[in-house]
Amino acid sequence: MADEQKQEQNEELEQDLQSQEVDVEEQKQGEEAIARVQELEAQLAETAKKEQDLLLRTRAEIDNIRRRTEQDVEKAHKFALEKFAKDILNTIDNLERALATPANIEDESIKALFNGVELTLKELLATVARFGVEPVGVVGEVFNPDLHQAISMQPMEGFETNQITTVLQKGYLLNGRVIRPAMVMVAA
Repeated sequence: MADEQKQEQNEELEQDLQSQEVDVEEQKQGEEAIARVQELEAQLAETAKKEQDLLLRTRAEIDNIRRRTEQDVEKAHKFALEKFAKDILNTIDNLERALATPANIEDESIKALFNGVELTLKELLATVARFGVEPVGVVGEVFNPDLHQAISMQPMEGFETNQITTVLQKGYLLNGRVIRPAMVMVAA
């Protein structure tokens, strides 16, 4: 009986030992599973962060493209008339030259002609002004190389240095952009 008890005790000890080994093995597997889950969660978080960053960059790029496209369309609308405006400036110059021609204005036929040319010029200037074309280059104005083209510099009484003394040809802006600089003479 003592042997039977010892054998039972040995069997119980072996079972306890086996169950402890199984528990240790299960614990190791559980720890490995937890470590793997944590590793996968970290990878998932990193991937989510990368995707979120990519999404934000893509949205920013789309916004930039939209903004550039809107600016290009706005510029196209704003400056679509540039070639036409440049061509019409010659007509304006010719009408101004016609009015500057010395003539006997006392003669009724010439007076009517001058009045007609003057009215035509005023109407043409009003029309181009409605589309954003405005003249630049006025006697007495300070010379600005962005708006004016100096033909010559000479000392002139009554004018300060860099002041426009004579306008040989008016310049014009289209919506704030120079389409033709004014040709001027400047006081030295």
